[in-house]
Amino acid sequence: MLQDTGADRPESTTTSSLAEDQPWHRAGSDLAAFLLRTLLSAVIRQGTLQVVLPQGERIEVGLGDPRVRVRILQPATVWRILRNPDLGLGEAYMDGTLVVENGEIYDLITLAMRNIGLGDGAGIMKVHAALLYLTRRMAQNNPLKKSRRNVAHHYDLSHRLYDLFLDPAHQYSCAYFTSPDDTLEHAQQNKMRHIAAKLLLSPGQTVLDIGCGWGGLAQHLATTAGVRVTGLTLSVEQCNHAVKSAAAGKLEDRLAFKLQDYRQAEGRYDRIVSVGMFEHVGVGYYRQFFRKVASLLADDGVALIHTIGSVRPPRATSQWMNKYIFPGAYAPSLSEIAPAIEQAGLYTTDIEVLRLHYAQTLRAWRTRFMAARAQIAAIYDERFCRMWEYYLAYCEGAFRHTGLVVFQIQITRRIGTVPQTRNYIAAWEEHHA
Repeated sequence: MLQDTGADRPESTTTSSLAEDQPWHRAGSDLAAFLLRTLLSAVIRQGTLQVVLPQGERIEVGLGDPRVRVRILQPATVWRILRNPDLGLGEAYMDGTLVVENGEIYDLITLAMRNIGLGDGAGIMKVHAALLYLTRRMAQNNPLKKSRRNVAHHYDLSHRLYDLFLDPAHQYSCAYFTSPDDTLEHAQQNKMRHIAAKLLLSPGQTVLDIGCGWGGLAQHLATTAGVRVTGLTLSVEQCNHAVKSAAAGKLEDRLAFKLQDYRQAEGRYDRIVSVGMFEHVGVGYYRQFFRKVASLLADDGVALIHTIGSVRPPRATSQWMNKYIFPGAYAPSLSEIAPAIEQAGLYTTDIEVLRLHYAQTLRAWRTRFMAARAQIAAIYDERFCRMWEYYLAYCEGAFRHTGLVVFQIQITRRIGTVPQTRNYIAAWEEHHA
């Protein structure tokens, strides 16, 4: 958990120090301004970005609306962004050395992502993207002990934090919006119902929930379909909450939660579901994951994997996101998932691509987060709030503009296990609406 460093937002100054007046310093500032203007001009074409530098110089690139203005408060921040735009921009906003003066951080991120689109940007950005791709297997090396640390980094934060922006069922994954008027709560219920329909549940079946979170989906399946669910998580906070919720609902006979990695699971289950966990497996472990699913799934069983993915060719995770938010995480391309399923001897029987649903989900989370910002700052500090504001804005922009989607992949051991048409999904949802 992050602690306040005491240097939350550096003071802006209008007077130069003696060192800043020296010719060598002015030359360095002029070079930094030139390089930043060159970088931004290569990226921003649609919309206008104005950057006010520490010495007061203004850089303006692009054309037309939207118009965003930012101010950089320290010369070192300019060089930080030039060296590594992805990491440098996020850290500058977190540290308060980059301030959005016209608009908000979401507007800045969206402006950049709309212009970059499905590419990697320009110049140094492409170099960083290539290097990250070459080293991505090291970044996603997730043996058991490291996986526990990675999960704790994000999911063992204060439960009060998640209470302030999630729905009552604590669904921390993509909701399913069937109408523009859906609330977040309604859309998350839609998501759980949609997943239940694809699992073809019957009373008395056994279900394994890999990466069960706070237990909301497991409780939904148990109460609506009469199944027995075993949930696995590596988060102490999540496991404790799930156990308490099951006891409060008098569902201990149908719900069991374990602080356990999927690699340690044993037994056979009629159904297996995993929502928002596959992103943390690591690209080097896909074969192992699906071999484990195959060993745990009954011969006539059905599994459903709900994961963030990409419609683009394989690439690396954002360096800022990997360092501060989800260490070891990755949004795979379908071309990386499919071979591992095939090699495990499993059949892919249905794939649905949820496109802008997660962008809408993130918009709702960000709105609630910002409304509760003062309360969250009291739990942590202002730097934490800026970090999470950046994270939620960054992810929403990525789902709107850079090819991130959600894959729901239905898997079986036998080709004829599920019906030949998808009519059963709508029939279940209508019956359980």
